Amino acid sequence: MLNNKIIIVTGGAGFLGRAFVQAIVEQGAIAVIADLDIMASRQLSEKIEIDYPGKVIAASLDITNKESICNLIFNIKEKYGRIDAVVNNAYPRNANYGIKLEEVTYTDFCENTSMHLGGYFLVAQQFALFFKNEGGGNIVNMGSIYGMMAPRFGVYDQTCMTTPVEYAAIKSSIIHLTRYFAQYFKGEHIRVNCLSPGGVLDKQPIEFLKAYNSYCNEKGMLDPADIAGPLIFLLSDASKYITAQNIIVDDGFNI
Repeated sequence: MLNNKIIIVTGGAGFLGRAFVQAIVEQGAIAVIADLDIMASRQLSEKIEIDYPGKVIAASLDITNKESICNLIFNIKEKYGRIDAVVNNAYPRNANYGIKLEEVTYTDFCENTSMHLGGYFLVAQQFALFFKNEGGGNIVNMGSIYGMMAPRFGVYDQTCMTTPVEYAAIKSSIIHLTRYFAQYFKGEHIRVNCLSPGGVLDKQPIEFLKAYNSYCNEKGMLDPADIAGPLIFLLSDASKYITAQNIIVDDGFNI
């Protein structure tokens, strides 16, 4: 579905990013693993290269730094002659991220929203301007079901987990930022969509899993591969007339 496309995945060496990169190369594209952790990017690149030689490249990227983003765009354009799409997937946060609402300081709230939401804005801004000059492109932002609904706090009972307040603020903003960019660049052959997954299985406690899964239709918590499929659709020409949309993948958790 993605033959010969050049696709950049920010946070490509991370938990979801690895699954996205794998799915992208399996569908025939060249994937750029753009991550702040360049060593992790290179390790993943070397692993994928074994089965898909020439289909993946490691790159350094700080989404909060305009120069870093512009250097990435320049280098990939120089190497391949074009860029077809970017997946805005990185997940920057500080050491205090994830604490309960009562303990969140103003400084932490601002820092986390600045890094994550601000970084997504900066990536979308610079790539959209590049795509405009190139005659078109595709941006997929990573949102969340908790960007479009209130958290179900009851699923965290009997655990030390919670949904960070910054996360709700960030992801809801990303969903609307998607619509803003899609409208702003309408007519420039630039598509901007959002993918909002539900919870992803990652060694959560059994009490949480039982409570969470009780709201779902069939599977419950997702695997990264469950999200990769809809991402491939949004990156492919099969969705070439879809823009400004938020695609929810959550096995019915939000209903």
